[in-house]
Amino acid sequence: MSIEIKVPSLGESISEATIGQILQPSGNIVAQDAEILELETDKVNQVLYAPAAGKITLHVQTGEVVKVDQVIGIIEPSSQKESIKAVPKPEAKPTPKPEAKKTAAPLPIKEVPAQEGVTRKKMTKLRKVIAQRLVEVKNQTAMLTTFNEVDMSAVMAVRQKEQESFQARHNVKLGFMSFFVKACVAALEEYPEVNARIDGDEIVYFSSCNIGVAVGTEKGLFVPVLRNAGSMGYADIEKKLKEYAEKARNGTISIDELQGGTFTISNGGTYGSLLSTPILNPPESGILGMHNIVKRPVVVDDQIVIRPMMYLALSYDHRIVDGKEAIGFLVHIKKNLEEPTRLLLDL
Repeated sequence: MSIEIKVPSLGESISEATIGQILQPSGNIVAQDAEILELETDKVNQVLYAPAAGKITLHVQTGEVVKVDQVIGIIEPSSQKESIKAVPKPEAKPTPKPEAKKTAAPLPIKEVPAQEGVTRKKMTKLRKVIAQRLVEVKNQTAMLTTFNEVDMSAVMAVRQKEQESFQARHNVKLGFMSFFVKACVAALEEYPEVNARIDGDEIVYFSSCNIGVAVGTEKGLFVPVLRNAGSMGYADIEKKLKEYAEKARNGTISIDELQGGTFTISNGGTYGSLLSTPILNPPESGILGMHNIVKRPVVVDDQIVIRPMMYLALSYDHRIVDGKEAIGFLVHIKKNLEEPTRLLLDL
């Protein structure tokens, strides 16, 4: 008896997906739980696995839109011996030579003619949605950015002193991000407007701080959420961030892990960025941009000294957050990072 291949549940509020790369085309013999194809949604790409071993037949093609629970193919069960001999993933077809292009059918009038050295690649649904939302943020919010700088000496000293024992106890490194998450939670509690959002003619306030942390991958930008970050310790934060980063890069992160954020942190410093203006992650009202740590001369107690400095950027929706609150929020983060003991004393 043939076994149906259905589109699985894709998470809250998601009812359809686009067929992405087909990893096992019709006719292949696949093992149970083998990767069949990718499903692209407006939030994340998800791999669909074979429900059983056997010969696969697909009724869909790349680019086709499908619904949750839709039957998109079948598997004809085969013996375990046959299933082990799964056909390898199809290799990409080589690009035609310039001579082959000359004999191709003429292009439609509206299309741009092919040019030597120019290639085209269709945008994934995830990339299209990201592009659309970025434009919507620019058009539908009154986004402004305020800047400050922070002396990272104290945080770096704590990390250097406690790193070995911290890693021995928790089996994870003590990174910079946990300090920033804790500093942001303290600032959000002091300035709740930054943790709120606009819904129609109402302002929605949240009692918990759900911090999204941007993770860049080859497939695009993902923002997994640390729910109720205020109740998490430094080790909890570092472990969860490590787990999210691994899931985002190997494509196993779930829709639920990307939803429910109230504020976002983006670390452009990972790639060497010195300064930037991060774009809001809708419908949130604030996003903190971290940047590269650079040793610079600064004045401390009327003396010029060399300190590891980082520029901070807070982009915010001016419709809900006033300049005074935005500046105060960023100063609050600066103080907590330059004096980490403030976080322990709840100052």
